[in-house]
Amino acid sequence: MKNRHMPVTLKGLLAAALVAAAAATAPAQTASSTYRGTQRDPFAKFKPSVKRKVEKKVATPVVVPAIQARIEKYKAQKLAAMNLQQAAPKPTTALLLSEVQVKGIFRTPRGYAAMVEATPIKLSYVVYPGEQFYDGMLVAIEESRLVFRKQTKWTDGRTVVAVETKPLVQPTAADQLTAQRETQATAPVAEDKKSDVTQLIDALKALAAGASQQQGGGNPQQGADPQPAQPQGRP
Repeated sequence: MKNRHMPVTLKGLLAAALVAAAAATAPAQTASSTYRGTQRDPFAKFKPSVKRKVEKKVATPVVVPAIQARIEKYKAQKLAAMNLQQAAPKPTTALLLSEVQVKGIFRTPRGYAAMVEATPIKLSYVVYPGEQFYDGMLVAIEESRLVFRKQTKWTDGRTVVAVETKPLVQPTAADQLTAQRETQATAPVAEDKKSDVTQLIDALKALAAGASQQQGGGNPQQGADPQPAQPQGRP
């Protein structure tokens, strides 16, 4: 009888030992007093999270201010330089290379120079190599073109440098016709001026002739050789 109940006794002892061990480790666990909700409804159907695409910022050229804003900035810089008794910047620093047309190229004691026209404001300037513009610099002047170093600023902070050339603008047929009309319009005025000058010269010549006659005497025959008297013959 004793041998039959031995396994039951051992099972009871093991169960008591496990309960005692659990009771010993229970004080080491701290009970949580805060409620943490679940991240999702356990009864809802699981849906995988959709990853949002992060759009990468594409670098673009920096927007250039309008011509009027650039002119106002140039005026402020010029006034500040004058107050500091420094050299004032050139007006070309407010112009873009795309706003410039080459109207003429000629040689000077300083070397080649060029006449450029600012198309937005219809003003012309004489420029030399080294002249600064808003987005570049004049590097060289050749016989039929200008060579620039253009700088383009981007929104990511980098600056792209490239070479840009501008040819000498050739006069069109319309320009030649306009010049011809202007010449024809001014031709009568030139003829009138020429006739006025001719009349003045003739008047001066007449005055000079009258003065010379007065110096020679009032009687024009006074200076002639006297004629010998005719002898009276006897009848």
